[in-house]
Amino acid sequence: MNRDSAQVVVRPSAARMAAPDWRALLQQAMQAHQADDLDTAERLYREVLELRVAQPDALHYLGVLCHQCGRSDEGVELIRTALQVTPKHPDAHNNLGNIHKECGRLREAEACYRKALECGPQHHNALSNLAVVLEAQERPQEAFEAYEKLLRQAPRYAQGHYLLGLFLRNHAQNLEHIEQSVARFREAYALEPRFVQALEALSVSQYVLGRTDEAVQVYRDWVAREPDNPIPRHMLAACGGADAPVRAGDAYVRDIFDRFADSFDEQLLHNLDYRAPQVLVDVLGTVLPAPAAALDVLDAGCGTGLCAPLLRPHARRLVGVDLSGGMVEKARQRGGYDALDVAELTAYLQQPGAWDVVLSADTLVYFGELGTVLAAAHAALRPGGWLAFSLEAEEGDEDRVTLTASGRYRHSRAHVLHALERACFHDIRISEDSLRKEFGQPVRSWVVLARRGGDAGPASAT
Repeated sequence: MNRDSAQVVVRPSAARMAAPDWRALLQQAMQAHQADDLDTAERLYREVLELRVAQPDALHYLGVLCHQCGRSDEGVELIRTALQVTPKHPDAHNNLGNIHKECGRLREAEACYRKALECGPQHHNALSNLAVVLEAQERPQEAFEAYEKLLRQAPRYAQGHYLLGLFLRNHAQNLEHIEQSVARFREAYALEPRFVQALEALSVSQYVLGRTDEAVQVYRDWVAREPDNPIPRHMLAACGGADAPVRAGDAYVRDIFDRFADSFDEQLLHNLDYRAPQVLVDVLGTVLPAPAAALDVLDAGCGTGLCAPLLRPHARRLVGVDLSGGMVEKARQRGGYDALDVAELTAYLQQPGAWDVVLSADTLVYFGELGTVLAAAHAALRPGGWLAFSLEAEEGDEDRVTLTASGRYRHSRAHVLHALERACFHDIRISEDSLRKEFGQPVRSWVVLARRGGDAGPASAT
């Protein structure tokens, strides 16, 4: 779900540099920036600013770069300085809004997007971003009107149709809204046949409407076109068109979250009411000593680093690991970790007795049978160490795991309990909660806490 994030928009402002050498240097900086050579780009931007103080394009793009490197406050000040020189530059207002948005300052982001639209009424990125932050502030009617205005202005803007489809599905109050999302996703894909996110979203909406055969056929056609693409293969199984794997493949998880990295926080926190990090840390707080920065803590499946500020008070050493390099880069920008690694979780846990706490927020939903990964977690904990994780809940009393149309697994309480007992965990506590929304409805979830004890002794469940 790739929503517009802070990025270089190569559209120089009206203020130009007088000397060709300066222009050439700025062009080199922008090319390095677009090639993701951030060290070179920063050096060149600063050389431009030495040659011409307050050159607005160099200030603007250097501000974006600072944000990308985790120095968001510096980035804000640089872009504000650029806007003092060129106050009617819509791209700069839009990118300043993107930084505020990604830092969770939604009101400030809204003001920036509105200013960008004052300066450039046809700035489609600013209008779509405005809709996003209105939605995130729980102002759905205003967000809907912004999305509609966007599509009136740009009826062939595939991303706009896709975003409106997501909005309709995220806030669905009845099946008609899901039907409408199908129409938006179809239009997005028709306008841009390489827009695979729209194709995936279309199939999920079809499945929710009970049109399983249509959803399956979409994925079969996609697999036929791209036989090496892990996403349609996994989702075909999720819709019942193939046997479910025992866990989601590494390539599928990596591809999904690399694509999702830029919009992960805004989608989960602001649109889906994502609560797993806070709930899990609160549960851990009931069994851990008072925060004293004394524990070695692993954030297993760290994503963009949402857990870091919550875990930091407990941690002498805080390490994050995730399969997605895109997610780890976002976590690095957020900061708070002593180390970050890109790795598959079960393999990474092959470090006997390395951790006092292992926390995994909504990562094990991509594992089916939990036995192997929980045994690895048990071995990685020190005696007396605690494991905390969340799952989506499956109905029923029997031991059961189900791969759902979302591509994630649901686990019954019995399966979770039996897997923890087989892995020799003690003091098992499984409680029910809702940690996110999907299709406008709360998702029933398990919040799980378990302790590594001695080599023997019965586990207990509460």
